[in-house]
Amino acid sequence: MRILLLGTAAGGGFPQWNCRSPNSLRAWSGDPAAPARTQTSVAVTLDGKSWVLINASPDLRSQILANPALWPAQGLRHSPITDVVLTGGEIDFITGLLTLREGHAFTLHGSAETLATIDANPIFGALPRDRVPRHAFELDTGFEVLPGLAVTAFDVPGKVPLYLEGQGSLAGRRGTTVGLEITGGGRRVLFVPGCAAIDDGLRARIDGCDILLFDGTLWRDDEMVTLGVSAKTGQRMGHVSMSGPGGAMAGLAGLRIGRRVFIHINTTNPVLAADTPERAVAEAEGWHIPVDGEELHP
Repeated sequence: MRILLLGTAAGGGFPQWNCRSPNSLRAWSGDPAAPARTQTSVAVTLDGKSWVLINASPDLRSQILANPALWPAQGLRHSPITDVVLTGGEIDFITGLLTLREGHAFTLHGSAETLATIDANPIFGALPRDRVPRHAFELDTGFEVLPGLAVTAFDVPGKVPLYLEGQGSLAGRRGTTVGLEITGGGRRVLFVPGCAAIDDGLRARIDGCDILLFDGTLWRDDEMVTLGVSAKTGQRMGHVSMSGPGGAMAGLAGLRIGRRVFIHINTTNPVLAADTPERAVAEAEGWHIPVDGEELHP
């Protein structure tokens, strides 16, 4: 199995287009210790010819341009992307689908909740069902996306997309936020770009995996409040923090994980810069902070 990290930042990318926080200013200035990153999406393959896209970020076109493995390779029109699997209906998970509207056929997989959100917006009619069939997956039931490559979606604590807030519970229904277990070639990878809390069930599912790609949105829960850029905590946004007694590093400590990788990292998070104390702490705890374009081999 090969995993291409097309983008590793949270919604808005790094630096976020309108952000002048100290962290973002380093990226704006071209500081080599704080390289720019696009919004989180990954691509997975077994044979290097057919690729499954996991979430379609708004930066998808630039991500394809930056990764020759995803370039057209035959005929007048072609793409090696055969399937797209969605973990939710967040803006930074689905808007890249519109980049894939120019005649290419692929299968779109998502929870019934996520696909209903897409179907309710007429702009996604640019992806007609006869060319882009929808597959509503059942949680905790595996399905094959490519020969030998299977995906199992599972529910994780989270919240509804920002544009659906005010229409019921912030937590949404089962299937609003999911993680993915990807298996193939004798390897098991967990992809969890958004998670509001770590419970025993999630720990048990993660334990023993070869690679964990996990929500690294904020370093601390009140990070954006303290900086003065937002009134929202990480918990209010549906994201567990990296640090602290309830954070990801503490909550996942002691599990058997081949490689721990933080993804979906917000523009304010100091770990994005290689020379910060926070980065040193994360790395000492065994976590990798990636850059766009990295390829992982479980």
